[in-house]
Amino acid sequence: MRIALLFVLSLVSVASLAADKQLLWGDTHLHTSYSFDAYTNNNFTADPHVAYRYARGEPVVHPGNRARVQIETPLDFLVVSDHAEFLGVIRHIHREGVDTSELGLWDSLKAEFAAWYLNRRLDERDAAQLFRDILPPPKSVREAAEDNTVGGNTNILPEMMWVQIDTWRSQTELADEYYRPGEFSTFIGWEWSSTPGGANLHRVVFTDGDAEVGQSFHPYRLLDSQYPEDLWAWLEETSAATGADFLSIPHNSNLSKGFMFDTTRLRGTEFDSAYIELRRRWEPVTEVTQLKGDSETHPDLSPDDEFADFEEFPFYLQVNQSPYQAGPGDYMRTALMRGLSLEQKYGANPYQFGVIGSTDAHTSIASAEEDNFWGKMATDSIPENKSREWEEGVPSPDGWAMSAAGLAAVWAQENTRESIMDAMQRREVYATTGPRIRLQFFAANDFGELNLDSATLYDEATSAGTAMGGELVAVETAPEFIVLADKDPLGANLDRIQIVKGWLDAQGQERERVYDVSWSDDREPDANGKLPAVGNSVDMKTGAVDNSIGAPQLSARWSDPDYVAGQPAFYYVRVLQIPTARHSYLDALALGQAAARDHPDTLQERAYSSPIWLKPAL
Repeated sequence: MRIALLFVLSLVSVASLAADKQLLWGDTHLHTSYSFDAYTNNNFTADPHVAYRYARGEPVVHPGNRARVQIETPLDFLVVSDHAEFLGVIRHIHREGVDTSELGLWDSLKAEFAAWYLNRRLDERDAAQLFRDILPPPKSVREAAEDNTVGGNTNILPEMMWVQIDTWRSQTELADEYYRPGEFSTFIGWEWSSTPGGANLHRVVFTDGDAEVGQSFHPYRLLDSQYPEDLWAWLEETSAATGADFLSIPHNSNLSKGFMFDTTRLRGTEFDSAYIELRRRWEPVTEVTQLKGDSETHPDLSPDDEFADFEEFPFYLQVNQSPYQAGPGDYMRTALMRGLSLEQKYGANPYQFGVIGSTDAHTSIASAEEDNFWGKMATDSIPENKSREWEEGVPSPDGWAMSAAGLAAVWAQENTRESIMDAMQRREVYATTGPRIRLQFFAANDFGELNLDSATLYDEATSAGTAMGGELVAVETAPEFIVLADKDPLGANLDRIQIVKGWLDAQGQERERVYDVSWSDDREPDANGKLPAVGNSVDMKTGAVDNSIGAPQLSARWSDPDYVAGQPAFYYVRVLQIPTARHSYLDALALGQAAARDHPDTLQERAYSSPIWLKPAL
């Protein structure tokens, strides 16, 4: 192994780090049959019981193919985050039917849908049409938010409010029933599904409170408001009233049409200190990777990054597709750079967030492994169902377009609701696209004679500086960074460690650069500094990966060769695996096909650390 621009470190296992913390793995974004879109896509049977049992490692029955399925390695924590909109309603109507004398209340429901409900039939074609009918029209995002324009069938909600209240009561009680402090943490949560004009502004919201706290309020919905700052204001009020804490986690910024990390509010007005404070308080973490694509960066935004094209998902959440355009407000890296600029203007950074991954599966089954992936929707568990014909030649988001991703990794004191939430609030968290890559990241102005084999390495490193998610006040000399990464014990070897830097140059322009700081095998960068590819050891007949390439561990002690004192900057780590077979290719092999149409055969899974921010000394 060679290391560029850094000292060579011994390959110390990350397990010796953070003696007072433990690495916990979880999913903060999972839907069950209580979500309207899960149920209308054939998840008729997998309720929160199934979600908790699967996450804990028990075998369960898949709601689509009815096969017995089981997670490879159990999770440590889980948030069941069913949509607050239509909560339990479609499930109730389909199971219980309705009194025909009440149908007049639902003038927004098409007659044929009402007939299907009454007859308790909801086949795949009906479900797909119903789901499309609920999606918003592709209109002006700000106009749609102001009008609170959503799909055509949303005024069913007031008439069925009692169903939602009863469903919420069940969800809160089940979360408490499965909570095992020290062993398995469950959180009471939901999804706020604002999608004005087809721009995804969704947030997963959850609390460290128990069922008694949860039943003292009803989840905030998009019908209450489509504006994120109204959600945060509600969280402020509800937290004060209940004494519980909350988190709001944005997801799929890649589908936000530039509005998730914009330079003005959704209402079009300027930021101010109150807005920035609210956003920083309630959204310290962002979901950067999941089934509907990766939100780190995009080739159009990072053309010099050879790995920027990972798991793109160019499909908006709207009735009719429009051409996808990647904007700076859609992706993590450009948002972090934009945050540096906004801090210069307002004195505070609205986009100083950490990152996690989660699944957004709608099956109750939190599966993020390529070889054990059970689809976003229940129907997607069957290989023949995953590749759909395009309508009029326009690409559509089928089951193979989904990513088998991701996971939330948390460095916490203990496995409890409070400790996990504390770790997220201090941003000592990171994301992976599925593999359980073990990662630590530290920065200091000077680590001195740091003993990497010390059992107290974490304490020594953080005493000298900070761990991921923190801030470092810079001095005249370049800071040092320490990165240690271990492969997933059951997975593929590692290709390389990269450090991604974003900064403001002397003219105040946003800049970025990716540095290879540690890599496997006997490779040498070329004359332009580009590192050769690690190779590909996937058996294309079986999909199995050969760990004859790559390394089980990589580490680096690195100083920024382009450091300029006084420039605001952030740094985060990207760890790449060696190539493995994508789930779509494994399906294609099973179907006797040469490849999965329009999808890569292999991919390089990865981990993203939360950033460390460099603050110029005052």
